[in-house]
Amino acid sequence: MTRNNSDRVRDILSWYRSETPGTLANLYRLMNSGRLAGTGKLVILPVDQGFEHGPARSFAPNPPSYDPRYHFELAIDAGCNAYAAPLGFLEAGAADYAGQVPLILKANSSNSLYNDPNPDQAVTGTVEDALRLGCAGIGFTIYPGSGKAQDMFEEVRELTREAKAKGLVVVVWSYARGEQLPKEAETAIDVISYGAHMACQLGAHIIKVKPPTAHLHLPAARKAYEQAGRPIEKLSDRIRDVVQSCFDGRRVVIFSGGEAKGTEAVLAEIQEIAAGGGFGSIMGRNAFQRPKADAVDLLGKVMDIYARVKD
Repeated sequence: MTRNNSDRVRDILSWYRSETPGTLANLYRLMNSGRLAGTGKLVILPVDQGFEHGPARSFAPNPPSYDPRYHFELAIDAGCNAYAAPLGFLEAGAADYAGQVPLILKANSSNSLYNDPNPDQAVTGTVEDALRLGCAGIGFTIYPGSGKAQDMFEEVRELTREAKAKGLVVVVWSYARGEQLPKEAETAIDVISYGAHMACQLGAHIIKVKPPTAHLHLPAARKAYEQAGRPIEKLSDRIRDVVQSCFDGRRVVIFSGGEAKGTEAVLAEIQEIAAGGGFGSIMGRNAFQRPKADAVDLLGKVMDIYARVKD
């Protein structure tokens, strides 16, 4: 029997059999929206950078993006699977664009005015906010490696429990940071895979991490990688390692776009993520800091790469 795209989505839903029909329906909604509908791949537009980094750093390169409505329209015009943002941005446009693109409420945030060697995020949105705004899910950042990580794990546990009970999808941003982690360790392959695995263990349906480098940070992990002969030189190999760390590929893991860079660099990275079995991208600055026509074109090329992958 010939498989179609709906078969792939049903395969993915089968990994989440402990969830309520409401949560499964919202997972289905995310995977059957936009240009990649039915493929099992996701391209999400996240716009939490204004809170995290400030408005000028985030939006001055493309002034129309100061307007919260701009990002709804960009996600819709580009055919993204979803649009993720903090409470204020979603409240500013959810009614005008109701039902046109699935929404994810980013439920915690940090800011760049206070620099703590052990970073934390404040809870800035609730499950009730997400339901009120018609969201398909909530998002939450954890910082494995931070001295505040244990508290964050407990916060995400409580929000996850409530979100699942109310039928929402849980997306976890897992970014290793803390005073015991040098900068190069934050994207080390062993650290990225470990952080992704923690997010899975905390009950995340979708995990967001950064594309990993070939650096190995933990001596015990280096020994394990070397003894097992795990290849990590190519980005596609490292992506495959992260995917395997997410319950042998039975949890959806997507990769951030990172710092703004040129179109060719973005697409080359996406090719490697796709080749390594990544489930998609969550791309903010590399999209909304460009003029809208350029952003739509770039996101379309990204989606074309994922659409060509056969699982």
